[in-house]
Amino acid sequence: MSAEMGDLGKQAPERYAVVTGANKGIGLETVRQLATSGVTVVLTARDEERGRDAASSLHESGLSNVVFYQLDVQDLDSINSLAKFIQIQYGRLDILVNNAGISGVIVDEDGLRALNVDPSYLGLSGKATNLVQGVIKSTYANAEQCLNINYHGCTRLTEALLPLLQLSTCTGRIVNVSSLRSELCRIPNAQTRKELADIDNLTEEKIDRILERFLHDFKQDALETNGWSKMLPAYSISKATLNGVLAKKYPNMLINCVHPGYVNTAINWHNGTMTVEDGAKGSVMLALLPEGGPTGCYFDRTEVAEF
Repeated sequence: MSAEMGDLGKQAPERYAVVTGANKGIGLETVRQLATSGVTVVLTARDEERGRDAASSLHESGLSNVVFYQLDVQDLDSINSLAKFIQIQYGRLDILVNNAGISGVIVDEDGLRALNVDPSYLGLSGKATNLVQGVIKSTYANAEQCLNINYHGCTRLTEALLPLLQLSTCTGRIVNVSSLRSELCRIPNAQTRKELADIDNLTEEKIDRILERFLHDFKQDALETNGWSKMLPAYSISKATLNGVLAKKYPNMLINCVHPGYVNTAINWHNGTMTVEDGAKGSVMLALLPEGGPTGCYFDRTEVAEF
């Protein structure tokens, strides 16, 4: 693997990255693009067989700088094991791409296809919500697992890897893969929007209370009554809360969120209209930001957007 050359002819330090949920879709493509740029990438996945197969496919394409490590972001022991591996193997971390996530719903895919809904509508609030409610179901267990993976798992992993990211020789970078559904304008409840928009006073404790309210209302069958999103409710609030507090807490790092676009992947039952190659561009751009680049921003693909 070649390394970039510095102005004085010296090799630039090798960069090390972790990408979660990377055995397929945008995650796998993010690994491929980062590895192609010369970064050593730890490809992580919950399913060991699928993760190893994904890494092997990249090795076969000539990308020997990809390493597989099994990771379940719901399991603190698994998270700590990854952190220990990186510490021993590399001594530091330069890039973390938090890509792992689930939709939090059960979908009748045949029923969804039979509705013949314009695919672009499924990425929007309102237009398709009522049309698809009959084929998209969510249980309390689904919702709880969604929050545990998309928000709590992501934050636990980030906290475990922060000491290694702070040792980066080129300013640590964290990329949180978000969603159009995370945008505050899509949350019906004005109070929740106000709390999440108040970045200067937003804390992890406040976010936890918001998520506890959500789960309470879910259990009481009061989501719509109390102003939570009707379309993919757990997914929507999990991504909105993920856009929160880290950049303020760690100003010496480059920490951003990105909506990859409406990409054709399993999380939207392959109704997306973009390729994974295009969908990974935002994550890769933010992972490879130059020194002094933006932080605490929300990007719609590769452009800064309103959160």
